[in-house]
Amino acid sequence: MPASASPTFRRRELGALLKALRTEKGWTVEQVADRLEFSPSKVSRLETGHRGASARDIRELCDLFGVDDQRKQQLLDLAAAGKQQAWWQSRNISYSHYVGLEAAATVISDFGLGVVPGLLQTADYGRAVLHSTRPALAESVIEERIASRIERQRLLTAENAPRFETVIDESVMHRVAGSIRIMRAQLYRIIELSESPGFDIRLLPYKSGLMPSSLNKFILLTFADATVPEIVFIEHLAGDLYLDRPDEVAAYEQTFSLMREMAEPPDRTRDIFRSVVSTLDR
Repeated sequence: MPASASPTFRRRELGALLKALRTEKGWTVEQVADRLEFSPSKVSRLETGHRGASARDIRELCDLFGVDDQRKQQLLDLAAAGKQQAWWQSRNISYSHYVGLEAAATVISDFGLGVVPGLLQTADYGRAVLHSTRPALAESVIEERIASRIERQRLLTAENAPRFETVIDESVMHRVAGSIRIMRAQLYRIIELSESPGFDIRLLPYKSGLMPSSLNKFILLTFADATVPEIVFIEHLAGDLYLDRPDEVAAYEQTFSLMREMAEPPDRTRDIFRSVVSTLDR
């Protein structure tokens, strides 16, 4: 599916336009909800793209905001596109909303602490990570998640692939997932990808000192469509978090930029990984 056709992204685009129409009126979410007899939660989820909009929803919102027929048709088309089915929606993926946004990104900036970023993982490494971090998962669920992850990775080699940049903490190299054999194959995979166009892979060594702030895992997604703001995706045990307020995004952009400066450049990173692999080979 082309990135532009991602139904998740279309819902996000629709939500951004609806939010802009609301703020132009100077209304709060609660005021819109009261006028249309919607719940505030529904209005909020429409604006964030976490809920699809029906044609009736769009017509009522357009009448409320007083938009012209051309704009109304644009919103109706986006609502219809947001209801299309994509491959990830039929899979048992707890973060399917993120996958739909990832599929439409032009730049993916990934900070990995503890484990290799998912888009770089081999199947065996990913399987070992899931066995360790989600021991209660059934084997069939693990295999489905691995298959979905491999499907996601095709994004990085597709036509008009996004730029993928990552800062990987040095601990990732030394924390054995599964076995030495699995780690060797994983490191070879990172070396291989680091030589491909569109990849910027940097290692943050211990000698660089403390990181700018206490962080775990976060991903910045940038889109070509200026209507949809950049998004920070943060993984939590209690649920995923999406940040898109300009000040929030700017804070994470600045942090990622600082860590890129602290990290080894791509060529030096590749040499370090090769050295570690040589040690494992012996």
